[in-house]
Amino acid sequence: MLKYKGYSGKAEFDDFAGLFCGEVIGTRDVVTFQGNSVDEIKKAFEDSIDDYLDFCNQRGEKPDKPFSGKLILRISPSLHSKIYVKASKTGKSLNKWIADLLNSA
Repeated sequence: MLKYKGYSGKAEFDDFAGLFCGEVIGTRDVVTFQGNSVDEIKKAFEDSIDDYLDFCNQRGEKPDKPFSGKLILRISPSLHSKIYVKASKTGKSLNKWIADLLNSA
């Protein structure tokens, strides 16, 4: 997994094209990159992120950020009540209880 300025990218070798092809993941915008070697793909990834950020800046738009850390979850009121009670019994907020549970999954 490639990481740069808070963005993540993945790359795979395309045998047909004979090069590495990659994309930035975790955003709604499509940002791609390619290279012939590991060093080239790393550089292309970073260049693509820089170009994307510059492009957004020139247009006066906010770049799509990788995950904000907020997750909206829709559940039944009865389940909401049950997990609230379980979280309260542990002395944790509902948010902390769920985060801990997900982290251990």
